[in-house]
Amino acid sequence: MGGDGANPAPIITPMRGLHLTADLRGCAAARPVMTTPAVLRSTCLAAVAAAGLSAVGELFHRFAPETPQGEAPAGITGVVLLAESHLAVHTWPEIEAVTLDVYVCNLGADNSTRAEALLSALIAAFAPTSVERHAIERGNEPLAAAR
Repeated sequence: MGGDGANPAPIITPMRGLHLTADLRGCAAARPVMTTPAVLRSTCLAAVAAAGLSAVGELFHRFAPETPQGEAPAGITGVVLLAESHLAVHTWPEIEAVTLDVYVCNLGADNSTRAEALLSALIAAFAPTSVERHAIERGNEPLAAAR
């Protein structure tokens, strides 16, 4: 490009992604999906597959109980890496709450419907008494290439 700085930077295609979150309240602590990593893992992976998304990795971690006697239920953080981006789940059985985070890239294809299906399936799995959902469309503006 001549190196004279007169030519503007080329435009790169927008990232275009959809970021969905949900805060769930009133999730029964006795439900195994709240406290058993294997149950949460299988629930998440089944929901990912049913939504038509592709899991490429995952990690589920159960936290230690809050009391020395281990009487209080312990929550789980789970992450599923998707070919399309990610799913994150955090359970708090001690306050009967869950947070869900689904992000999908829409660069090669529009995965928005799949992301919505995934979030809806997970909300149903926790059977909350209340749900607060948010959707953020991310990266819709073209970016100038770095020089």
